[in-house]
Amino acid sequence: MRRPIIAGNWKMYKTPAEAVEFVTRLREATTGLDGVEIVVAPPFPALAPVREVLAGSHIGLAAQNMFWETEGAFTGEVSPVMLAETGCRYVILGHSERRQYFGETDANVNHKVRAALEHGLVPIVCVGESLSEREAGLTEKVVTTQVEQCLAGLSSAAVAGLVIAYEPVWAIGTGRTASPDDAQEVNARIRELIGSLFGADAAALVRIQYGGSVKPDNTRELMSRPDIDGALVGGASLKVESFAGIVRGCEEAAKI
Repeated sequence: MRRPIIAGNWKMYKTPAEAVEFVTRLREATTGLDGVEIVVAPPFPALAPVREVLAGSHIGLAAQNMFWETEGAFTGEVSPVMLAETGCRYVILGHSERRQYFGETDANVNHKVRAALEHGLVPIVCVGESLSEREAGLTEKVVTTQVEQCLAGLSSAAVAGLVIAYEPVWAIGTGRTASPDDAQEVNARIRELIGSLFGADAAALVRIQYGGSVKPDNTRELMSRPDIDGALVGGASLKVESFAGIVRGCEEAAKI
């Protein structure tokens, strides 16, 4: 049985002080919701203070990005070693905003995934098609290529332990959401692909999230689908009430 995972990607929001206040309230709001793994991904400056608040709690810590080298003359970058020492368990890699604004490629993401795994971090690997690609009927081709290239060279055991986030680019921050059936169709295709590439055990164990305008009022229906194992949440993760509502909706769906 795959335990659902709800991860909040705060992007470039919340100062360290705001982040501490937020997670203090989130701990209280989600106490007792133990059927879902909860993760927050603050901006880099907030990681250390948030870790202090979350120590010993039911909420995990993630970073939003990293570089693949352990150290060096890479101005502005953060290494997996630094993230691990800061207390991160997860790291989001290959988000569409990184691809769109900073030119990241599937090859870059593959380097980062390998480095994260080498240093004990669990990658949340983002894949997803643009609106033009979807309208051209290229969703399966685009997502298949991203999965194949981002996970190239990994072992079956490594793939079984990571998280894949299907985030259609056209649904991120737009208010548009893939229908539960559409999201399930793509997630099922990803799981089938993992099976063909890495074996049935990896396919059965890997958790595949959906992301893209997830809100409390659509969570339960999305999470009730068999191949949707949680959500990577953007805007709705910035308010305690809405993020906690998504966690509750996921837990309710898991009990059905």
